[in-house]
Amino acid sequence: MTGNRKFIDTHSHIYDRAFSGEEEEIVRRAVGAGVGLILQPDVDSSERQAMVNLYKRFPDVFRNMAGLYPGSVGDDWEKELEAVEEFAHSEGIVAIGEIGLDYHYSAGTAELQKAAFKAQLELAAGLGLPVNIHLREATEDFFKVLDECRGLGLRGSLHAFSGSVETFRRVQKYGEWYVGIGGVLTFKNAGVAEAVRHIPLENILLETDSPYLTPVPFRGKRNESSYIPLIAARIAEIKQTGQDEVAAVTTENAERLFNIKL
Repeated sequence: MTGNRKFIDTHSHIYDRAFSGEEEEIVRRAVGAGVGLILQPDVDSSERQAMVNLYKRFPDVFRNMAGLYPGSVGDDWEKELEAVEEFAHSEGIVAIGEIGLDYHYSAGTAELQKAAFKAQLELAAGLGLPVNIHLREATEDFFKVLDECRGLGLRGSLHAFSGSVETFRRVQKYGEWYVGIGGVLTFKNAGVAEAVRHIPLENILLETDSPYLTPVPFRGKRNESSYIPLIAARIAEIKQTGQDEVAAVTTENAERLFNIKL
């Protein structure tokens, strides 16, 4: 039971085919678990309409982001970005994301990724929106791009944060930044647990990244937003505080960063 705890899932792909035909039940379970808002990251033009359709079906539950995912960056990225910019002016948009750099699977497009990333940071600054960052095996280039954009007044979140407390402290030098913590934290010997121990609760957001990164005890199965309390419980354990405190502070963090109200 969550009691009166209210949560915001700041990163969840409920429009993914993994949930096809089950969206109403997924939303019902999430709301029943105390998750009042779910933020949907944009990937590219191939999935954007599904995200919009879900927002239209459940406008009280979903908010959207506009962005080009680094794994979707190709030679046509500038054309894709035109569509992102147009979509960014739509109703329900709260951030530019999921944007960033990923060299794990897509190192061959590193230069294109950096160009697309910088352009989207500039877009976010121009619209006064925060950014939601996907970062994998590209930390130094991420900070190089941030250096190039120092004067833009950027703010945002590092989605699926798996870095060190030193990386967290480093990004704080660039403005108002948060880390998105999800199901990986519940895994046995999760490396991010040590970072979470030292990162202030005031800089933590809750997320699931559904349908991926399912928390224990459901690891290996499809993830969903109703599992957010499991992540909050693990943070509370690490921080030696109550789950009510985790719910209240992380919700306030999300409301402040994304200019939303639960």
